[in-house]
Amino acid sequence: MSIIYMLLAISLVVAVGFFIAFVVSVKKGQYDDVYTPSVRMLFDDELVTEKKTKKQRKNQSTENQEQHV
Repeated sequence: MSIIYMLLAISLVVAVGFFIAFVVSVKKGQYDDVYTPSVRMLFDDELVTEKKTKKQRKNQSTENQEQHV
C-alpha cells in the first residue's frame, strides 16, 4: 500500500513540474504566433479593397437616397 502513496506523490511532482515548465514557456513567448503576421501582410490589400468597396457602395446608396429626396 505504501508504494501507491509513493507513486502518487511522484506523479504529482512530475505533473507540477510539467505545469511549471508550461507556464514558463508561455511567459517567454514560446507559443507566440510568428507565422500569421508575415502571411497577413500578403492579404492586407484584399481586406482593404473589400472595405473600400463596401464604403463605396454605402456612399453610393446614400447619394441615391439624397437624390430621391
